[in-house]
Amino acid sequence: MTRQVRSDKTVKKLEESAGLPNGSIRNKDGKNTRSDKTLGTIRKEQSK
Repeated sequence: MTRQVRSDKTVKKLEESAGLPNGSIRNKDGKNTRSDKTLGTIRKEQSK
């Protein structure tokens, strides 16, 4: 079982720490997610 990433971490910091290229996290419509958006906000949007 893996741990969940902190909700106050930004998209930019997650991409850096996970070794992902910039722009790999995307919105539902396929557009690039803002780099200053927090993961808590993304999770809240997905639950709607």
